[in-house]
Amino acid sequence: MESDRGRREEELRKEMAERPATEPRVDALGNAADDAWTSTPRRAGSGVPRGAIGAEEEAHLEEGVRRGARRAIGEKEQEESGSGGLYGSQIDASHIVGAAIAELVGTFILVFGGTAVAVGAILARPTAGPAYDSLAVALAFGLALAAVVAAVGHVSGAHVNPAVTLGMAATRKFPWNYVPHYVGAQLVGAVLAALSTWITFGSPARGDAKLAATYPAQGVGDLQALVVEILITFILVFVVMAVATDDRAPAAIAPIAVGFALAVGVFIAGPVTGGSVNPARSLGPMIVAGDLTSVWLYVLGPIIGGVLGALLYDRTMAQTEGPG
Repeated sequence: MESDRGRREEELRKEMAERPATEPRVDALGNAADDAWTSTPRRAGSGVPRGAIGAEEEAHLEEGVRRGARRAIGEKEQEESGSGGLYGSQIDASHIVGAAIAELVGTFILVFGGTAVAVGAILARPTAGPAYDSLAVALAFGLALAAVVAAVGHVSGAHVNPAVTLGMAATRKFPWNYVPHYVGAQLVGAVLAALSTWITFGSPARGDAKLAATYPAQGVGDLQALVVEILITFILVFVVMAVATDDRAPAAIAPIAVGFALAVGVFIAGPVTGGSVNPARSLGPMIVAGDLTSVWLYVLGPIIGGVLGALLYDRTMAQTEGPG
């Protein structure tokens, strides 16, 4: 990318240098350049020929033209390629529909994979041996996220979580105008996943297990639950920023690192809040189960944690600039 930018800048400067002397010179933004570039000196109001400017003024003028060229090239590149997303994805108007569908499917896989295992554990359903346990729930969410990142990360960035989307937007690594597309797709995917869990296990899944919707455990207050959700979502989004937005991180490790980060969050918070880490993961089952108890903390907590994790990494450790 840097070599292409340098080549375009050099071509633009050569083109400007080869223009006839009688043709008015403009910089890369279309602004009139100083008359010092013309071969025929003109007199300013003071009567001093402007073609006779000193070396310092000429250097300033050349630097201004160079900056204008870089700015014009950067704007053109952004128009052509759109905004870069996570895992090498490109997000622009021509790709937004496919990206939104990828977010819907990815969120469906994540939420269905995790909640189905959680419902099986709640209902004590056996698999190839004893019933699922809490260890399986955390691993199911982590493995599902790793699979989703590997499958659609290059298409949409595999946010599959409004907290990730808003954290990316807050650090200008994702366009704000596409946030509604992503969040809407994520919520639809989560609702479809909850419906699929209901179909898989039947009426007990909704009546007895609440489709594995997240609620504070007995004796846990809303404030405590809110802080826990902030902390575990901070962990997830911080890891996402580290492995998916920084060129120094090896790309191959990203799905594993992100999946493990989610699993760790569920391990930590599962006994306290259910380990949401994701407003869509909580809202989908809550909506289908018809029980929105404490819904606000599962929306607010992950969003706060996600934005804090993204900002901390972006402002203190990142070495790459986000688009926009």
